[in-house]
Amino acid sequence: MHDDQERIGFEDNAAIVVRGGVVEAVTTADAVRDRPAVERLDAVGQVALPGLVNCHTHAPMVALRGVAEDLPTEEWFNDVVWPVESNLTEKDVELGARLACAEMIRGGVTCFADHYFSMDAVAAVVDECGIRAHLGEAYFSSQGPQGREKSLEFALRQRGGADGRITTALAPHAPYTVDDADLAATAELAREHGLPVHLHASENRDQAETSLARHGVTPIEVLKRTGILDVDVLIAHGTGILDRDLPVLRAASGHTAVATAPRGYLKFAWSTTTPVRALHDIGIPVGLATDGAASNNSLDVWESMALTALIQKSTTGDPRWLTSRQALHHATLQSARAVGLGDVVGSIAPGRRADIILVDLTGPHTQPVHDLAATLVHSARSSDVRTTIVDGRVLMRDRELLTIDVPAVVGELGERMPALLDRSHGKRIQEYDA
Repeated sequence: MHDDQERIGFEDNAAIVVRGGVVEAVTTADAVRDRPAVERLDAVGQVALPGLVNCHTHAPMVALRGVAEDLPTEEWFNDVVWPVESNLTEKDVELGARLACAEMIRGGVTCFADHYFSMDAVAAVVDECGIRAHLGEAYFSSQGPQGREKSLEFALRQRGGADGRITTALAPHAPYTVDDADLAATAELAREHGLPVHLHASENRDQAETSLARHGVTPIEVLKRTGILDVDVLIAHGTGILDRDLPVLRAASGHTAVATAPRGYLKFAWSTTTPVRALHDIGIPVGLATDGAASNNSLDVWESMALTALIQKSTTGDPRWLTSRQALHHATLQSARAVGLGDVVGSIAPGRRADIILVDLTGPHTQPVHDLAATLVHSARSSDVRTTIVDGRVLMRDRELLTIDVPAVVGELGERMPALLDRSHGKRIQEYDA
């Protein structure tokens, strides 16, 4: 349960009634004991939670899991990832998305925000496997006007797809790969068509300092002057957000949110993390994310939740921040708000879409339970998710995936690895110089 103070609570011996993909009622088990039902799930010993939302990822990049390890950011992009991505085919994207969706469903993720290429293939996978998604076709200014146009065409074509489970965004890559003219044009297109924007900005402190040295403004100030902050925008990472950026973000006229993916920041040895507390103080929701598995190695939002809580305690020097209840709020309702679905999912309440997960707390690592929120955040694992439901449809029951054949996907993807990983051509899809 969520209240208007962004606190969460739990109800014992509860029952959730779902009709037509929507939560009809939250009541007691006794009240529904004799009520007829098409399907009844017995979740004794389990906790029902809103499905987790992965607010920023590149789902097809699971195909690159582990191929660019122990490298600084610039070498990671220029020497490995961007040369490999020049080989991508639509089939690679489809198979990667299928494997990613399987991983997320098994980890209790019911919705993900994806920012990548060949996104029609991702949309088709979303439609087929039953998950919810917020999708954007990424583009660079180096592609010319057609990159921006393709992003718009995708957003308009797929908006409302998969029986309403797909929402869309315009997806410029970042201020260091998309010029001011393209960003301004994107902002205008977003206003004209009622679309949000999803992009990377101030990913790390080096990017902020490089932007200041070269242009006299931070990446966040670039978003302001190009009009991006005047429309709804989801900013990925933001570990380079500076104190001078906070008033700019506070004054944004659009709905602004930030997605944090802490595991990748630790791997890249970035000196800062997303300033969750400072963003909270100016009213900006921070959703939880994993980024792509090429940098994060997993799509485990459960891990992102625990790491966010721990890193915030460490960086603020305050064990009272973030609490377990706050971390759960970030993983559910704040993440839903970050992707523009705060009125649709993110809590279990009448009228919300039935995106629900059942978490088993009977294992030795989650017993005894003295503080349920702390047990969920700091003791439970993504593998404790037993059942995943999206729009009232069961996608995983008792750890069995019902909509994706993982061995078949892994086999087909493995056959494509030599061609995908070939870097002998010497090409890159882009240059990292930030």
